[in-house]
Amino acid sequence: MNILQINSSARSEGAQSTAVAERIVARLKAGNPQASLKVRDLASDPHPALDQAALGALFTPAESRSPEQAARVALDDANIAEIQAADAIVLGVPMYNFGITSQLKNWIDSICRAKVTFQYTENGPEGLLKGKKVYVAFARGGKYRGSEADTQVPYLKAVLGFLGMTDVQFVFAEGLAMGPEAAAAAHADADAQIAALAL
Repeated sequence: MNILQINSSARSEGAQSTAVAERIVARLKAGNPQASLKVRDLASDPHPALDQAALGALFTPAESRSPEQAARVALDDANIAEIQAADAIVLGVPMYNFGITSQLKNWIDSICRAKVTFQYTENGPEGLLKGKKVYVAFARGGKYRGSEADTQVPYLKAVLGFLGMTDVQFVFAEGLAMGPEAAAAAHADADAQIAALAL
C-alpha cells in the first residue's frame, strides 16, 4: 500500500488536523506494516495558486513552453504523480472561516487536469483517479458536523468524486476551541471514529 498524507494546515507544528491525520495513518500502517508513506506538508511546502501565469503555462503546448512555464507545470505534475501512485490518501483538513484552507485549495487545483485526472465524455465527466481510498481528518474549533455551516464535506465529496475518488471516509474532531474538556472529548471521539474506519 502506498499512503499519501496531505497536511493542509497553515501550521507545520501543532496542527490538530495533522495530529488526527497521523493517527489515521498509524491505523493504516498497523494493518499494512510494509506500507510506504509520502507526507506533503502544505505549510512548509505550499503549492502556488492557480493564477494567470499558471493557466498560460497549462494551456501552452509542452514543446512551446518557456523554461518558467515548464517549471510551473512540473509542480502540478509532481502532485498528480503522487496521487496517481497512492492507494490511500489521508487529508488533514482544518476549518478556516467555514471553508478549507487556501493551501488545500491550491493543491486540489493542481491535481485537477483534464484528460489526466478527469475527462469529459458523451455521458458527462469521468474521474480517472479510481480505486483509491480517501480518509479526511477534520479539526474544528466549533461543532458544525451535519449543519448548513459545514461547507467542507459537500465540497470535498464533490471534487474528490469528480476525480473518481468515491470511497471517502470522514473523521471529525470538533469543539477543539470550547475548553480543555471539550478538546479532550473531541480527540477521544475522533479516535473512536478512526477505530471504526473501514480499511
